[in-house]
Amino acid sequence: MKKLLIALIVITNSFSISYAQQLTSPKDFLGYDLGTQFTRHHQVVDYFKSVASEMPQQVKLEKYGETNERRPLYLAYISSEENMKNLETIRQDNLKNAGIMDGNSTSNDVAIVWLSYNVHGNEASSTEASMKTLYELLTQKQDWLKNTIVIIDPCLNPDGRDRYVNWYNENKSQPYDTDRQASEHNEPWPGGRPNHYLFDLNRDWAWATQKETQSRLKVYNKWLPQIHVDFHEQGINEPYYFAPAVEPFHEIITDWQRNFQIQIGVNHAKYFDANGWLYFTRERFDLLYPSYGDTYPTFMGAIGMTYEQAGHGMAGLGIINDEGIELTLIDRIAHHTTTGLSTVEIASKNAQKLNMEFKKFFNNHNYNYKSYVLQGHKDKIEALKTLLDKHEIVYGYAGNGKVSGYNFSSDKTTNGSTSTNDLVVSTNQSKGKMVKVLFEPNTKLSDSITYDITAWSAPYAYGLNGYASSSLVTASTVGKIPALNTKNINATGYILSWKSMKDAEFLTELLKRKIKIRFTEKPFTTKNPEQTFDRGSLIIVRGDNKSVVNFDDKIIETANKFNRTSVAVTTGFSKSGPDFGSPDIKLVNNQKVAILSGKHTSSLSYGELWHFFEQQLKYPITSIHTDDFGQVNLDNYNVLIIPNGYYGGLFDESNLEKLKTWVSKGGKVIAIGGALNSFADKEGFSLKRNKLEDSTKVKTNLIPYAERERTNTNNLITGAVFKSTVDNTHPMAFGYDSEYFTLKMGSNSYSLLESGYNIAYLGDNPKVFSGYAGKNALKGLDNSLVFGEENIGSGSMVYIVDNILFRSFWENGKLFFVNAVFFLNNNSYEL
Repeated sequence: MKKLLIALIVITNSFSISYAQQLTSPKDFLGYDLGTQFTRHHQVVDYFKSVASEMPQQVKLEKYGETNERRPLYLAYISSEENMKNLETIRQDNLKNAGIMDGNSTSNDVAIVWLSYNVHGNEASSTEASMKTLYELLTQKQDWLKNTIVIIDPCLNPDGRDRYVNWYNENKSQPYDTDRQASEHNEPWPGGRPNHYLFDLNRDWAWATQKETQSRLKVYNKWLPQIHVDFHEQGINEPYYFAPAVEPFHEIITDWQRNFQIQIGVNHAKYFDANGWLYFTRERFDLLYPSYGDTYPTFMGAIGMTYEQAGHGMAGLGIINDEGIELTLIDRIAHHTTTGLSTVEIASKNAQKLNMEFKKFFNNHNYNYKSYVLQGHKDKIEALKTLLDKHEIVYGYAGNGKVSGYNFSSDKTTNGSTSTNDLVVSTNQSKGKMVKVLFEPNTKLSDSITYDITAWSAPYAYGLNGYASSSLVTASTVGKIPALNTKNINATGYILSWKSMKDAEFLTELLKRKIKIRFTEKPFTTKNPEQTFDRGSLIIVRGDNKSVVNFDDKIIETANKFNRTSVAVTTGFSKSGPDFGSPDIKLVNNQKVAILSGKHTSSLSYGELWHFFEQQLKYPITSIHTDDFGQVNLDNYNVLIIPNGYYGGLFDESNLEKLKTWVSKGGKVIAIGGALNSFADKEGFSLKRNKLEDSTKVKTNLIPYAERERTNTNNLITGAVFKSTVDNTHPMAFGYDSEYFTLKMGSNSYSLLESGYNIAYLGDNPKVFSGYAGKNALKGLDNSLVFGEENIGSGSMVYIVDNILFRSFWENGKLFFVNAVFFLNNNSYEL
């Protein structure tokens, strides 16, 4: 009997090995060797489907979402036949280790490794490597799969990838040209890096503004892998980067996470050294900002890592680098495949330790702040809850009581009161470390040289005051159910307050339905019922909408859709303040909005605006390519938005004159970030740069070469939060308090406007509330502009120094932008 059992085992194993060896290779499936062509996304998906159909006992394919351009998003689960039979049990055991699910895990000996490819579409070697990695795992690395589940996402950004691949396949020479000046090495705007809306998906993990990210997080949080790798590419002259990362590390990262990165790096180095491949570690790529494909998984318990291969969108199928060496796509695929397999190998060898340390990560709750209490407008609370829900972070509501802790608004420890409207987010939960990362007032910075911004605290981003309490604040999970509105057919009109983006969405919905709406520039109190409304409140008068069929039904239906509270009034005669017919109560124009796109504009900034109008406001815009600006008839538009960018080659004397003439007739320009350079210190515009006398110029030039980069941080602001003063009587600031926390992305500084309106500004010696700002850069911010308006003839120039739509996560800035479009200088005629 024993001999028979051994024979059966041998036969079974032989059959599995034979089955794997007969698996269709990428070459046989595609009809070409990997690296000799770029593979379109649908072909990659088809190959993964083919493998799953050939080896269903070891491969499971799951569609987890779809892109804006309707391309599918897939995951592949790869492991031994035994593990695949128990896949759901292994997943649940892992979540039990993390404390996400109740109960004790039945096993702690299977590692979970998640490999993510091609988040940047033109870093295209990694998706090619995903196919080779899949094939190699199943045909040559079966032993590793006995105690490891490998999850492969072959392409996080299919829209960007196909944008790049299709462009390259259309433009490459045959054979390919290695001369970097060849057209096949120079992508046109906007390039393949971003997704459909031109967002950088590798900066979106924490904020989850994009469709791809939202879909990914749902399935990622169902698994919470112990290792996550994000495959990238970098410049053609940097050979290969892999972990360990460089400081700054966020302080919640454990010693185990730090040390195991080194073990993984050493394992990679073994293979790279054997092949004579160059690489570097512990440079450039840190682990601080929470919205990357390495940091987000790290803060969720994984060993999160970035791997960077030389190449990027410039490399094509082959290119000569600065050392005269040809870098080929074949090389790039080999390197990424090697590190991917090496990662699985080291995970398999340390599966039990990975599980044990993963469990420990979620058991550590020694935080200075135990609870965060958030106070503010209910819409802003709801917006924050939406973010927390995406990450499956637990929250509740406070009771009527007292709280003591760090006050986000005053930057001091104070005492305060709580109410049942206040949101409470505490760290005594499985994802407590992520709570700390997202809410802490000021992130500890171990090194001022960082790869990204250094401030993102949720209370500032969402416009909420709050307390960080060292005591646990009791919270309940019951929220208030919004009351529905009812119509009043005898009402003169309906009034709604103006405080949040939900109010803005309500406004644009009615405008699209051809309903006329007014807004007030002064506070007023109605007579029946007696109620006071602040500046910006919306007034929908029946007499303005005589041609609207079912007027009341449409108002109430729209108000209920957006959970707005409408107040029906029976007279336009106010108890105090302006009556409905006052010049201070103006019609909102159904604005015709144009936005510049194409070269000169930052594709990221343009994408933020495009996404904002289409996906948030749901309001139409017209994109105008910068190449066509000279021929465009601006009289067809009320508003022209100029995204952050570099417009020196566009706004010459002729085009500037064209723009000024249009503005003087009633047009409105909204310029953002770098676009302000086109108007600063120019004749006809009052915008001026702040000039800081450089008394250290000679000394600076004597700084040793090796110290220049670090010394230069004194001149930088790497995403820091400042408290600005706001003139909330100005239409651009309706709905805001007299203070606003702005996220400043750089050291560019502009003087207060001598003619015009300084809507938001920094005063003397502005204080950094969160993030890093160099001492020299701080000096240049004294009495500097944040938002301003300059009147030119009948129109306006709106200057937005700090990009309020940056990555679409600074929620509290967005209403400024809506106000600028619809309320500011609303005297121009409607087209």
